[in-house]
Amino acid sequence: MTDTTTIPSPIGESVQRIDAVEKVTGAAKFADDLQFGAGLLYGRLARSPHPHALIKKIDVSKALALPGVKAVATGADTPGFIGLYLRDRHIFCTDRVRYVGDPVAGVVATSEEIAEQACKLVKVEYELLPAVTDVEQAASPESPLLHPDLGQYEVANFIFPKPGTNISNHFKVRKGDAGLEPGSAWAQCDVIVEGTYRVPHIQHVPIEPHISVALAEQSGKVTLWSSSQSPFAQRNLIAQTLGISQGDLRVVAPYIGGGFGSKAGVSMEACAVVMAQQVPGRPVKLRMTREEEFFCTFVRQGLVAHTKIGATKDGKLLAMKTTYYWDAGAYTEYGVNIARAAGYSSTGPYEIPNVWADSYCCYTNHPVGGPMRGFGMPEIHWGIEQLMDQLAEKLGMDARDFRLKNCLKTGSQVVTGWTMHPIGLSECIEKAAAAIDWGVTEPASAPHKKRGKGLAIMWKAPAMPPNAGSSAFVRLNEDATVTVAVGGQELGQGTFTVMAQMAAASLGVPVEWIRIATPVDTQYSPYEWQTVASRLTWSMGNAVVAAAKNARQQILALVAEHWNEDIDNLDIKNGCVISYKSEDSLPLKDMVIYGLPKEGDCGWRGGPVLGRGDFMPTYVTGLDPETGQGPRAVVHYTVGCQAVELEVDTETGQIEILRVAAAFDVGKAINPDQVRAQMEGGVVQGASSALFEALLYKDGQPLNPSFVDYRIATSVDMPGQIIPIIVEVPQDDGPWGARGIGEHAMVPTMPAIANAIYNAVGIRLPSPPLSAEKIFLAMQEKTQV
Repeated sequence: MTDTTTIPSPIGESVQRIDAVEKVTGAAKFADDLQFGAGLLYGRLARSPHPHALIKKIDVSKALALPGVKAVATGADTPGFIGLYLRDRHIFCTDRVRYVGDPVAGVVATSEEIAEQACKLVKVEYELLPAVTDVEQAASPESPLLHPDLGQYEVANFIFPKPGTNISNHFKVRKGDAGLEPGSAWAQCDVIVEGTYRVPHIQHVPIEPHISVALAEQSGKVTLWSSSQSPFAQRNLIAQTLGISQGDLRVVAPYIGGGFGSKAGVSMEACAVVMAQQVPGRPVKLRMTREEEFFCTFVRQGLVAHTKIGATKDGKLLAMKTTYYWDAGAYTEYGVNIARAAGYSSTGPYEIPNVWADSYCCYTNHPVGGPMRGFGMPEIHWGIEQLMDQLAEKLGMDARDFRLKNCLKTGSQVVTGWTMHPIGLSECIEKAAAAIDWGVTEPASAPHKKRGKGLAIMWKAPAMPPNAGSSAFVRLNEDATVTVAVGGQELGQGTFTVMAQMAAASLGVPVEWIRIATPVDTQYSPYEWQTVASRLTWSMGNAVVAAAKNARQQILALVAEHWNEDIDNLDIKNGCVISYKSEDSLPLKDMVIYGLPKEGDCGWRGGPVLGRGDFMPTYVTGLDPETGQGPRAVVHYTVGCQAVELEVDTETGQIEILRVAAAFDVGKAINPDQVRAQMEGGVVQGASSALFEALLYKDGQPLNPSFVDYRIATSVDMPGQIIPIIVEVPQDDGPWGARGIGEHAMVPTMPAIANAIYNAVGIRLPSPPLSAEKIFLAMQEKTQV
């Protein structure tokens, strides 16, 4: 009998990433690496120089006359609307432009340089309109309307625009009596704190810019190669808008060099398709410049938050009232769902019986807001977690103890009325605080420096529609290696490795036998909604497990018939079918393709094994549009805590982060090293957004669209120590109990740093970035007062 006990289950093991060698050696293919031969043409976009204007006339004749120019596409070629949750924009502008950078024409030429030169020859006659650049002004009834036809746009049934305004979604929570002024809930509060917090636009700045290559064939079929987090969503949205059958539009998505949400949905990819349609039979490459990346693709939405929180003298939270104004930019087709997610998560991870929340998604003449790591959660926690510290201080309570008293626990009622599933948030708080020696006062490293500690907690649910499904195929090869086909994308987060681990464990073969079918290709890969929302380990993982189990069942049924044994006595381990009754063993090699012979030379039974699996969380329900209450608004929440120790140089305002402890309840760490890496990366990106990052505008014009003027954290800015802590309270519907962790580690970093700064020097700033200059000036002002 073959030894089947030597290989442990790969679940919970830090196996090596299956894409490591490709990426380390440079063999991995990204969109810009793909070769298309001498017939390749190049595209560039002519963009609006104005934040808001009517288009009176477009003249492309001079551009077309330039030698080397093959075609120019304009809004006349794209009359339909496109958008994920709200179809509110044209691929190329038709009647008006709404932000600096709005594409008005696409030039196709024999070189990028000629296309760039021709863009300057596209002449557009504009009639300037007032620009709306303040989000609260945008929400007022007196504001100029940026989308007069808002009432006619096609919209998802869980998004609630307000026609005749600039509000593209209004999400409400009405729970208890927190909205009454004065109301019984507020009258019972012994301590109340309130504040206004602002979060600026920032950029995702992935290493790889947006790149698409489109080929339109004479038959009408179109292929799009794209650096995409959403190949299936792109196929669907572009096909709907251009009147192409989804079966005739193929999207191929190779490895992605960073996305963080910027390559979800559709931004520039549809432009490439329209441009390729002007030159059938010739592929057209459209590649964003680094400057365009800053303001012509998705930015993280800005936020103004007005929040009031009350508690009783014994430290129990009682009431909360919040108004969010989301600066979603010129088109809010993706951003409307961020406003919704912020609304149903507006209390943070706290049990508060009386809540009044309004979350407004607003049009402005700023760049288009879209998803970014955390999907609105870093923004809302910025204010919530600072106010919680202020409440604790007023009550004379330790900030950690205050959170332990009020944080959500298993069985708590969340803001939407749902009962919380099992979570380990209290454990996260205790472990993160302990890791930085919470409560211990330590001396600063120099007389002119002050040391402080702070913490913040968080929650985040996968923000997705209830019909966001996953599917997978598992195919066994002649030598019993296994090809797993998925539709989710590898952005660097390690999802292909985790899927391999799950497939191997479910099927009963070594993880080294698993091959992931790449690249993701909508013509051949199984359907996946999008690679967003930190949902792949949970959602696509469930589909992979189902597909592997389906293949496993086929194999066991075949061998049970062959051995004339009860299938319940059989198992697959280490790539062999074994019998616990007879102790027989049969390797999968050859059998899974060619089958097994029948007795007496009477033919064969079985044949190629192909398993299929899918997953869709059909148990998610809608919410009452007036109260935000419902049985189950989301599939689950991931929770966590970060504790920060830092020093502030009182002579310069410079911040040095000494230690960050990041503790998150992931349900089950399928690959612990990758989970820790996600925590470390989230801390770094969160610290970067806290200390350095902000997109600046003047009257709608971007001021810092380059790495010269827009700073991100580098190696010299890294925390001295990052302490990742894994907490595992299993999720009932997750594979092995797993939940996602990709976005979550970025959420609490900003407020944890802010709380630590306050602990060190006693100042609070209403808006990041917490630059040395701002810290220094605030300290000077405090000293003068």
